Amino acid sequence: MNFKRIKNFVFRNRHSIAVFVLLNLACLACIALVAARVVYTDSSRHTGLIWNLFLAWIPFILAYVAHALSWKRIWVYLAIPFVAFLWLLFFPNAPYMLTDLQDLARGAGQEAPLWYDVIIVVWCSWTGTLLGVISLYLMQDVISRTFNRWLGWVFVFVISGLSSFGIYIGRFVRLNSWDILENPTETAIEILGIVIDPSRRLAAFTLLYTFFFLFIFLLLYSFSHMLQEQVIRAKASPEQLASTQPTQVQG
Repeated sequence: MNFKRIKNFVFRNRHSIAVFVLLNLACLACIALVAARVVYTDSSRHTGLIWNLFLAWIPFILAYVAHALSWKRIWVYLAIPFVAFLWLLFFPNAPYMLTDLQDLARGAGQEAPLWYDVIIVVWCSWTGTLLGVISLYLMQDVISRTFNRWLGWVFVFVISGLSSFGIYIGRFVRLNSWDILENPTETAIEILGIVIDPSRRLAAFTLLYTFFFLFIFLLLYSFSHMLQEQVIRAKASPEQLASTQPTQVQG
C-alpha cells in the first residue's frame, strides 16, 4: 500500500521531481568540471562559481518553502512574509551568475583550453539563472493564488528590476546579501547613496538586465504553458489523441 502511494505521488509530481533532479545533476556536473580543472591546472580559477551556485540555491529553497506553506491560509500571513523577505535578499544571487560570463575575458585559455572554460562558466551561469527563474515562478504563483493573477505579474516585473539593481551593487559595489544581514544600517546608507545619485552605468545596466531576465522568464513561462495548451487541445479532440496512441495488432 505504501509503495503504491509513493508510486502515485511520483507519477503525479514527476515533472517537478524531474526538474529538481536535473538541477542537482547540473550542479554536480559543474562541481566535477571545476574540480577536474583544478586538478589539471593546479589553479583555483572558477572555484568561486561553486559558491555562487550555493547562493543561487538559497532563494530556490526559500521559494519552495513559501510555496508549500502557501496552501494553508494561516501561513500566508504568519510565516511567508518572513520567508519572502529572506528570498528577496538572496534572489539576486541567482541571476547574478550571468555576469560571471565576463570572467572568460580574464586570461581564459592560458591554463586550460578556452572551450573548457566556456563550458564551465556557461553551464554554471545557466544553472544559476534557471534556479532564479523557477524560484520567481514559485513566488509568482503564491502571489497569484493569494491575491490575483495581475498582482502576480506586477510582482514579476518589480522583482526583475530590483534583482537587476541588486546584481549591479553585487558586481560593481561589491555588496552582497550577507552585508545586509550583518551590517544593515551601513549597507542601507550606501545603497541609498547609490539610488539618490545614480550613474549612467547603473541606469543602463539595470535596464538592460531587467529586460534580459524578463525575456528569459517569459520565454520559459510561455514554453511551459504551450505544452499545457497542447495537452488541453488533445483532450478536446479525442480523435487527434487517439491517433497518437499505438495501434494494437489483432492476433
